[in-house]
Amino acid sequence: MDAQENGSHRAAASRTFRRRSVDLSESELVRAVPAAKDALPLVMQPTSPDVDLAEWGRAHLDVLNAHLIQHGGILFRGFDLPSVAAFERVAGSFYSELYGGYGDLPRVGTSDKIYKSTPYPADKPILFHNESSHLRIWPQKISFFCIQAAESGGETPLLDCRAVLGQLDPALVKRFEEKGLMYVRNFVEGVDVSWQQFFQTSDRAVVEARCANEGVECVWRPDGALRTRFRTRAVSPHPVTGARLFFNQIQLHHIRCLDADVRESLLSLFPEDDLPRHVYFGDGSVIEDSIMDEITELYWRVSVKGPWQNGDLILLDNMRTAHARMPFAGARSIAVAMGEMTDGRATSSHVSDAPIGIAD
Repeated sequence: MDAQENGSHRAAASRTFRRRSVDLSESELVRAVPAAKDALPLVMQPTSPDVDLAEWGRAHLDVLNAHLIQHGGILFRGFDLPSVAAFERVAGSFYSELYGGYGDLPRVGTSDKIYKSTPYPADKPILFHNESSHLRIWPQKISFFCIQAAESGGETPLLDCRAVLGQLDPALVKRFEEKGLMYVRNFVEGVDVSWQQFFQTSDRAVVEARCANEGVECVWRPDGALRTRFRTRAVSPHPVTGARLFFNQIQLHHIRCLDADVRESLLSLFPEDDLPRHVYFGDGSVIEDSIMDEITELYWRVSVKGPWQNGDLILLDNMRTAHARMPFAGARSIAVAMGEMTDGRATSSHVSDAPIGIAD
């Protein structure tokens, strides 16, 4: 299971889905594999080879959402999903809308709302994160579709953000709640995506206006690179259940979490303020390495992972469940969809026109 990377897609022609007549009620066409009460992910399978998952999802969205609230993630396995087009059709039935403004990821084929997972070296893990939690706008739902599973590795570990908060030192949780986080990003061409790609414009005035609207501080460096700073919460309530969640991208941004050789290389090239990405407490104070070591140990201890199978589809509650990616060997191709965009300034409002960014 997973959420970031590259890979060639199979050009499987989309086809008309027909459900053959079966002696089952609509609710029995898809069944949940027996699992513990809050098992992550819940596994759901068809009871007939011709079940149309998109139609089922559209007709049973209340059931789907209830499972998602309870478990935080659902793995759909064994369904007839032969192509990215089929994935997009199913994802469209699971979401109120699919999002097409993601600035950090390339699109899959001609689709403007399905993305390739984050292109990142296969021998390195992608660390745990809630998609776009370092920005004002994030997707409430995110889905991953396995076009081609890796020969080995490449799993997508999943992390219950309630469990993390419940097991962190309460004194540390209090610091995170009181101070929040400040994400710093330097768009250095050749090291990360360019600011033009991320913001989908080459007009500095447009970037400045957009940052001002979203509460992001932006500074143009003398070398022409863009630096942004954004202060936000480290702990957030779930918009439906109200449960407190450790909802952030602290591990993905803190330099302590990089491999030692990569960390040393970056620090030899950049002063700390110029690092491509870093994160501090919201008041600008340093998040100590010992804190990151404690968080990293906890993440791996409570996370779960399983191997991808071709045709698997995973739907996550992006606030309740963080995801990562393990190193892998061989070709691997995962497609990503996201939607139900949530504005952190008003969790009941949804938007569809602001760029965001890093998946899988």
